Amino acid sequence: MITHPSYACEPWCLRETELSLDVLAQSESVFALANGHVGWRGNLDEGEPHGLPGAYLNGVHEVHPLPYAEAGYGYPESGQTAVNVTDGKVVRLLVDDEPFDLRYGELVAHERVLDFRTGVLSRTVDWISPAGTAVRVVSRRLVSFTQRAVAAVEYQVAALDSPITVAVQSELVANEELPRTSGDPRVAAVIDAPLRAEEDFARDTRLRLLHRTGHSGQRVGAAADHLVEGPDGTSWSAGSEPDVSRLTVTATLAPGQRLRLVKFVAYGWSAQRSLPAVRDQVEGAVAAARSSGWEGLLAGQRAYLDDFWSRADVEVTGDGEIQQAVRFALFHVLQAAARAERRAVPAKGLTGTGYDGHAFWDSESFVLPVLTFTAPHAVASALRWRHETLPPARQRARQLGLAGAAFPWRTISGAECSAYWPAGTAAFHVNADIADAVVRYVHATGDAEFERGPGLELLVETARLWHSLGRADAEGVFHIDGVTGPDEYSAVARDNLYTNVMARRNLVAAAACVLRHPDAAAVLGASAEEAAAWRDAATRMAVPYNDRLGVHEQAAGFTTLQRWDFEATAPEQYPLLLHFPYFDLYRKQVVKQADLVLAMMTCPDAFTDEEKARNFAYYEALTVRDSSLSACCQAVLAAETGHAGLAWDYLSEAALMDLQDLEHNTRDGLHIASLAGTWIALVQGLGGMRQHVGAGPDGPGVGFAPRLTGQLTGLTFTVLVRGRRLRVEIRAGTARYVLLGGAPLRLLHHGAPFTVTPGEPAEHAIPPAPARPEPRQPRWRAPAHREAAGTRAVRMPCGGMPRRADERPGPTRG
Repeated sequence: MITHPSYACEPWCLRETELSLDVLAQSESVFALANGHVGWRGNLDEGEPHGLPGAYLNGVHEVHPLPYAEAGYGYPESGQTAVNVTDGKVVRLLVDDEPFDLRYGELVAHERVLDFRTGVLSRTVDWISPAGTAVRVVSRRLVSFTQRAVAAVEYQVAALDSPITVAVQSELVANEELPRTSGDPRVAAVIDAPLRAEEDFARDTRLRLLHRTGHSGQRVGAAADHLVEGPDGTSWSAGSEPDVSRLTVTATLAPGQRLRLVKFVAYGWSAQRSLPAVRDQVEGAVAAARSSGWEGLLAGQRAYLDDFWSRADVEVTGDGEIQQAVRFALFHVLQAAARAERRAVPAKGLTGTGYDGHAFWDSESFVLPVLTFTAPHAVASALRWRHETLPPARQRARQLGLAGAAFPWRTISGAECSAYWPAGTAAFHVNADIADAVVRYVHATGDAEFERGPGLELLVETARLWHSLGRADAEGVFHIDGVTGPDEYSAVARDNLYTNVMARRNLVAAAACVLRHPDAAAVLGASAEEAAAWRDAATRMAVPYNDRLGVHEQAAGFTTLQRWDFEATAPEQYPLLLHFPYFDLYRKQVVKQADLVLAMMTCPDAFTDEEKARNFAYYEALTVRDSSLSACCQAVLAAETGHAGLAWDYLSEAALMDLQDLEHNTRDGLHIASLAGTWIALVQGLGGMRQHVGAGPDGPGVGFAPRLTGQLTGLTFTVLVRGRRLRVEIRAGTARYVLLGGAPLRLLHHGAPFTVTPGEPAEHAIPPAPARPEPRQPRWRAPAHREAAGTRAVRMPCGGMPRRADERPGPTRG
């Protein structure tokens, strides 16, 4: 995308200077607006041309049967698919009875700008109709962070050199025609017409539609109201039918005159509330939006983002493209979660329906770590959603013959939707990922109320699952058999190391939490005796290690498997899962995405420096990165083990995943976890930030071990640590720590403790990195090498369109 000549490199916005139909669908994803509750794809105002129309409400979905050639006990019965809800952003224009369609006439100029500081998508168009009439259209669009249910559009049309008669049609549209993205007729039927009309309304400047999904039974409401400004003689009328409610404004404009329309749109949905209740909900929300006015919404948006950037900004000196990319990434991560409020953070956010709109473990392992230190309120909300899905998770555990709760690998509502059990049901590590997010959030914020409530119950139920899933052998070693770790090219393994070290951490944290809150734990039936059993299992947890090679094993026996023949694998045969059977992948040493490397990133205190270096080198030679979840993890460990240049290459891949459409599937929505990985690679990788959960409230709970690469002259970032804003300024030889208010803070710099106080910055020298041989990657799978700031010289193609193991052809898992 940003390598396309239509895209400019700027630090605080994404600017498209020409309309490029060849990347229209991709642009709709990168220009998407959302607040975690409502999402609008970056479609053109007029609705056409389009790649994929999209308006989304977090949690609204339809269900469909999952097909199985052979039945089996415990298979999930239904899939869930996010649906396109009522589209409120459509504003059509007719100029002297000629539809304003940029595929016709002459497009003189077209520019769109997504401003990360204001949260507004702006557009300016100069167009000459086929009849020779020149007009200028200027629009602005936002999805409000301050009014959760509200989005708005300002649309202006002006005559340029001759009088014109214009008609502006502002619409609410349901059941828009969508391109076919699935070969499964059941899913296609769900997507083609998901909404059944219940009520339509249009009067004066007000519009409303209410629908209900046919199978999931979710009622969806949308309402709109308008302000109209135009010359004398401007008039309007409204009308509606089951799937369209429309306001038509007509005016005659002399050269220099304009017609301005402001459209306020409000959404609501519920699986339980009545039609009158949902109607009243959207009417109340749109009335509040109109009361605020367009300028009020703009002011609220800017204030919200000013506050966010004051605690989240990352400044990169020496590479303008990465500077733009990291702010783009942070903006979209915020949009995916800011106002989700007890809803999931889907893998694509609310930018598209890739992966059917499902949430995976990506949320807890990649997105929530970023938000923990930049927007912690969103983390509490996401974890409360997990807590509210405990009933189906407990039911799933019982179905599998286990205690506690078994959280789903992919879901929208909380029920497991994976039809491929080796990658889905067997990926129990999602339980530990959720527990880790709880511990990380509580440690970083000190939110004792959350820990005593939802946090405790999540820790208890996940610990109970591990204790029932694992077993002790004759020597007392605790094993967890038949599970799938993060690497989807290895399945149903014994003692997957990532799963085991994360489960160990889960068990220890749950036991400690039970002892801190015995009364609350007693309500859950969790006793000190049960906590002691968890600690005992954690102490005896198996951690696979090959003494001969001096490396940890991804799973027991993994290093004894035959290595994949990378030399005989052609570049066009990646991703491997599209060209080789899983049977072959599962029995070879080949890694789709960071697994053991992710364990070292997430549990850094569980490995020595030398173990990290040897492990990283060993698994670097096996990892093909057929997943967008890998590059940021490899960046972190590359930086930690002394390979800052390699870390920079991996960081660039994570940062540019969508802006350069590296996986060729940005049209289906953004890779939110990879976007979060941009922050992870910069702050945890080159910035060396680590959270040391075992430290007490006054101990050095956060440490830094920064390493800069030659391509980068400076890195500055701000994080929230226990309610205090900490600014870290890294230059070639020094790191400067500035505490922006609050009580003194204990930190670590390359392992040495120190205290930083407001008004008294602490500055420390950065020791040289250890000299180690550069690790090798599989043939054809080295990351693109970033030779100099702002340039990109390809070392080897990364390309490909990886899928999750259980995905059907169509939207891919990159």
